[in-house]
Amino acid sequence: MIKIEQIYCPNCGSHAEKRYSSKHNTIQVECPACDYFLLSCAKTGNVREAYAPGIAAG
Repeated sequence: MIKIEQIYCPNCGSHAEKRYSSKHNTIQVECPACDYFLLSCAKTGNVREAYAPGIAAG
């Protein structure tokens, strides 16, 4: 089952989607305005894949 929630993008503040997948135990955040993307494990919070234009890696 996938649950979709409308949120504000943590990168640019535009409208984005947060998807919870119980089948894959993942949380995915995508912003069409700035191309922000985050895929993380719903159980551990570990980031599996991320892309955040304009945010410096540190």
